[in-house]
Amino acid sequence: MDLPLKYGLNPHQHPARLTLPSTSPLRVLNGTPGYVNIIDALGAWQLARELKQATGAAGAASFKHASPAGAAIAGTLSENYLASQFLAGKEYSPGAAAYIRARGGDRMCSFGDAAAVSEVVDKSLANVLRREVSDLIIAPGYEPDALEILCAKKGGGYLILEIDPDFEPPEVEQRSLFGLQLEQPRNTAAITRQTFSNIVTDNRDITDSTLDTLVVATIALKYTQSNSVCVAYEGQVIGMGAGQQSRIHCTRLACGKADKWFLQQHPRTLDLPFREGLKRTEKTNLVDQYLLWEQLSNTEEARMLDDLEERPDPIPPEERQRYLSRFDGVCLSSDAYIPFRDNIDRASRSNVKYVAQTGGSAADKGVTEAADDYGMVMAHTGLRLFLH
Repeated sequence: MDLPLKYGLNPHQHPARLTLPSTSPLRVLNGTPGYVNIIDALGAWQLARELKQATGAAGAASFKHASPAGAAIAGTLSENYLASQFLAGKEYSPGAAAYIRARGGDRMCSFGDAAAVSEVVDKSLANVLRREVSDLIIAPGYEPDALEILCAKKGGGYLILEIDPDFEPPEVEQRSLFGLQLEQPRNTAAITRQTFSNIVTDNRDITDSTLDTLVVATIALKYTQSNSVCVAYEGQVIGMGAGQQSRIHCTRLACGKADKWFLQQHPRTLDLPFREGLKRTEKTNLVDQYLLWEQLSNTEEARMLDDLEERPDPIPPEERQRYLSRFDGVCLSSDAYIPFRDNIDRASRSNVKYVAQTGGSAADKGVTEAADDYGMVMAHTGLRLFLH
């Protein structure tokens, strides 16, 4: 059975289609999917489902361009965190909380995302999505009132996909590339707390909740274009460095995003005097500019200040560092081995205390010594998670 798509990866690649089995696990409830929509939706769904399978908590993913911008399991939404996301403090269902945490891992990169949740979508989540710039949702089911809310989104064109949560693809996957056929077993490696049992540092003290955060970070890497490094905190991805040719560039990206995630909740950031009438996306961009103030050109700085009621003070570097040091339990996971200690040095500046990596590099000894220098806990998983 073929499902016509709007077009392929680009509008000039037309026609395009999705071939489904005779008994399809996927249904389009609203909207018209494109090629990229399907790629992101299926990647996001697998990630959200596996988070639920591994932890027992509701899982969610926010996908963009074949990699997660964020991923999370349901958890507490603090007052400061909700304020940093421009959300009201109220009760949210587990599915809604998981998605709020996933999308909030990187609000800028989640703009126009493919959302996925492991739970049936309820009114709580639908009302969150209604306000966000999002291209689609994929989930195992929808409550009627939630479906009604989502069908009205984007002028009735919001893409809503329903997938059978029990569907398992064949063990062997195939890919056609330049007229040639590639084939391999599907990556079914299970990520559990036991994955991190081979601790190689002097410090071996790690809690179950921290192990769960390492599980979340490492499962997220499984569905991220390589090379990739992920920083996570309390069951939530807060920095993803994806698709870089150099491991250190992955680490710099992931840690830089994680720093921004924490600093979005700094009192100076929460007190920014936004000009009345700004949209939430405009506020998000202003926060990003504020936290990168020292890197702005004079023109960019003037443009930012035009949208603020008064000139704020930037957060001084030493105050930034003190603030970041307040947060315990920051985790970093790498989809392959860490080749040099520069990754550990950069991670330490983001207050990373727990590291998971494949191990097996000729430089393992020096990397482990670096982790010991900072009192980190580091585990070798023996598991590479490349995705291309």
